[in-house]
Parts: sequence; C-alpha cells; structure tokens
Amino acid sequence: MPRTTTLECPGCPPLRALTFDELGLIKVTEARSKQGGVPKMVERWGDPDASKCVLAASMDDRKFDPLLAVARKNGTIEVLNPLNGDLHFSVSNVSESGVQPREDAVSGLHLFAKQNLELASRSCTLLTCTTKGNASIRSYEVTKSAADVTSTGSSRTWNVCAGGDILCSKVDGSESYSLFGGKRVEMNVWDLENCAKIWTAKSPPKNSLGIFTPTWFTSATYLSKDDHRKFVAGTNSHEVRLYDISAQRRPVITVNFRETPIKAVAEDLDGYTIYIGNGSGDLASVDMRTGKLLGCFLGKCSGSIRSIARHPEFPVIASCGLDSYLRVWNVKTRELLSAVFLKQHLTNVIFDSNFADEETKVTLPAADRLHEEEHIAPGTPCEDDGETLPVKKKKSKEKKRSKKEAKAESGNKEVSEENGGKKSKSKKSSKRLKRENLDDEL
Repeated sequence: MPRTTTLECPGCPPLRALTFDELGLIKVTEARSKQGGVPKMVERWGDPDASKCVLAASMDDRKFDPLLAVARKNGTIEVLNPLNGDLHFSVSNVSESGVQPREDAVSGLHLFAKQNLELASRSCTLLTCTTKGNASIRSYEVTKSAADVTSTGSSRTWNVCAGGDILCSKVDGSESYSLFGGKRVEMNVWDLENCAKIWTAKSPPKNSLGIFTPTWFTSATYLSKDDHRKFVAGTNSHEVRLYDISAQRRPVITVNFRETPIKAVAEDLDGYTIYIGNGSGDLASVDMRTGKLLGCFLGKCSGSIRSIARHPEFPVIASCGLDSYLRVWNVKTRELLSAVFLKQHLTNVIFDSNFADEETKVTLPAADRLHEEEHIAPGTPCEDDGETLPVKKKKSKEKKRSKKEAKAESGNKEVSEENGGKKSKSKKSSKRLKRENLDDEL
C-alpha cells in the first residue's frame, strides 16, 4: 500500500477548470462558496478511448458564445461548447501527403479569438502544428446544422522546421506572432500574417568541460501577453532560458532547476514571474528579471507535471500531470489549497475566466451600509417581512449609575436596620439589669 498523508486544505475561491486526459475525457471541476471552496468534479464529457487522447487544447473564453478546440491523437480536431460540452463540428488534420496521425501528431493548437460573430452562423480560425513542423491556419464556418461545416477563406500551410520534432508552440497576446521549438529544433518566431520567420535562436556555447548540450525544448511561453519579443523556454536538460529577440540570439538568462526535464511553463500576470514544473513533480516560481528562484510550492506531486494554468483574476494556479490529480495552489503563500483525484493521467488544464458563482450574495460597501443604518430607525417594520424585529438597545451610563446608587442605598438601609436592632437589644438588657438591682436593694 502506498503511503498517504491527510492535508487540511483551506479551500479555494469560486472557480471552474477543465481538464483533459489520455483517454480523451474532458472533466469539469467547480469550486463554489456554498461548498466551502472545495472543488468537485461536476461533469464528464466523452467516452474513454485511448485513440482519442487529448494532445492539445485551446479555449476562447469570451462571455457570449465561447468556444473550445481540442486536438486528439487520432488526428481529429473538435470544436466544442465549453459550457455544456456540445460538439459544434469536427475536422480531420490528416495532411494531403497521407501521413498517418500517429507518425505526425498535433503538437500545438490555438483558437483565435473573434469579437464579432453573426447570429445565424459561427466561425472560428485554428492554428495547428504537427511534430514534423507542418503548420496551417484554417477558418471554418458552421451553420445551424452542426454537421454542415465549410472552410471559409484561404488556408495557409507552411513548414516551420527542416528537421527534428516540434514539441512546443505558443501564440502571443496580439495573435500576430507564434514561436515554435522542439527536439533538435531551435526556438524560432514566425509572423503569422505573412507566414515568414523573423527570428531564430542560437544554441549556447560548450560548457567548461567542452560538452555541448543538445537542443531539446519541451515547453515555452511568452513572458508577457503584450510583448512578443521576450519569451521563456524549458529544456530537457532541466534549464529555463529567457530569450529577447531584440537583444541577441542566445539566451539572456539561464536558470537550472533540479535534475529532471522541465515539462510545463506558465507566465504570471505581472510580466516577469513564471511557474515551472518538472518531470519529478516539483513546482516552483522564478523571477526572470534576475533569474532568482522565488521558492518551491509546498507539497510534492507524485508524478510528472504536464500543464500549469494561471487564473486571470484570483491569485491561484492549477497544475495537473501523471499523478491524476488536479491541484490548486496559492500564488502568494505557495501553499496547496485543494486537490481533486480524477483517475486518469492528465495532459492539460484550462481555467474558465467567466465562471460566476450564482450562490454568492451581493454585499453593499461599508459606506452604503452605514448610510442606510443612519436612515432606518430601530424597530421600524421591514418591507419584505412586515414585522418588527427585536432590537437590542444599549444601556446608557446614567441608568447604570442609578442602578448602582439604588443598590448602595438598599445596602445602607439593611446595615442601619441591623445596627438599630442591635441598639434596641442593648437598651432592653440595660433596663433589666437596673430592675434586678432595685429588687436586691429592697
């Protein structure tokens, strides 16, 4: 039996997370304030099938008509509704050369955000990249019938590498540039509008022993969504490298972290902090301005971390991996808030930023509450209930003083009465003694 420890988790803020696993299942986990902030799995979409393993996922989480794109192992790309899991359409990513999906699987997927959508139809644009470097941008339009899918506009296809395998890709916040990298493929940045390469990294020099580190990138992300010039890449040689395409081709800062490959990298909202996870389950945060390790998160995962997501509003991050747990961490204290066991090996996690907890009550600011209390007299009937509520009145100091004085006066009276009784007794005894003396004389 494995050793298990019981942790008292304080709970997490109201949130909604979507996880994807190796059996092709999509599981929805929600945390509500009524449940004490304890996340629970509320929905499961799909049937378990190893051929439908989710390799990549991307979501356009706008308020109205959000979309979720999923790339599977069998070469199909599905566009779903992230609110209920309904399938909008499904397309095949098999290339015209007839290469099987197992030999050229999808390694990168991005769903472009669209602001204006017609009511009668829905359109979306997808960027896909395979391990052999075949990248393509296609637009699809779906009518009222989900089965009727048509490709709109001109599809652009190009190759991002001459050799090697593409293992990571990322699109910047403006959706104009994208970076690619992988095994035996240096990091390179492409202009998506012109499908042209604008920058290529240069491998670092040999170390002091004359050993050359082979190129093997496993994950990458932009340091800030507003700046496409700076990005961070994790390597198989447990290094985290910061590149600045406006400065030089080689890494600006290199950080070594433990002794296992870096498997996941995520950026923070501040523009300089990143979160890294490796193959042994270690999770840490690094300040890329100086390359300083800020600290490791408390508690160790029992499997390789494959995905890290930063919540856009709350100071929390979520991590998942091969230990089948979805963990939610506090960014400031780096402590574990909650963990949910989801049975299958997880490959990706995404936050739903527009999730609203309907059970939370809307509270007025303190100034408004004070203003209302001043205008409402105590004991006035409420409009909703129609009854007067009992109001506790504070006792004034004068009443307290009067009570104390009354108690003191009553105590003095009792003492005086006792003293008067004693005096009367003494008088009677003296009179008796006088009478006895007179009788003796007679």
